[in-house]
Amino acid sequence: MKKLIIFALTIIMFFLKNQVLANYEKVFYDFEIKSITGEIINFNNYRNKAILLVNTASFCGYTKQYEDLQILWEKYSKKGLIVFGVPSNSFNQESSNDSDVKDFCNVNFNIDFPMSTITDVKGENAHKIFKWAEKNYGKSAVPKWNFHKILINKKGKIENIYYSFTKPNSKKIITAIEKILEINS
Repeated sequence: MKKLIIFALTIIMFFLKNQVLANYEKVFYDFEIKSITGEIINFNNYRNKAILLVNTASFCGYTKQYEDLQILWEKYSKKGLIVFGVPSNSFNQESSNDSDVKDFCNVNFNIDFPMSTITDVKGENAHKIFKWAEKNYGKSAVPKWNFHKILINKKGKIENIYYSFTKPNSKKIITAIEKILEINS
């Protein structure tokens, strides 16, 4: 019986480990980032919105996910979702300048959701928002590849993460977004 209790507690702790890590001295809204066109984006302007933060790349096998991200943006932006792209060359699959990335996104996917300048998303030079995500959600928040998704709730805290292979229009992402936005599907 004692072994069963220890086993059950271990399982519960495994599933709650991300919540235990999260002390949230800062929330998402406390940060800013440079936009792809050079202006500073203050995430405080996204307060009380759900944010799907995605590290992107132009030359990746997952690049077609841009299409689904744009569809999400069009469907849910008026209901309170911000899709936010962070072009990154952390995996050596991005253009070398912001102008090329912007042109690529416009020409191939007609992207009009907000995007940052090309930004490191992992390692020592990672942007503060990705270091914050790791600190508060654990290593699973660190992008392992392009099109890693971090869903931020209206309180500015991480709701969940989704690996690259999870499509933006997957049932689990849509359900989580609709729950945050309080949409009855």
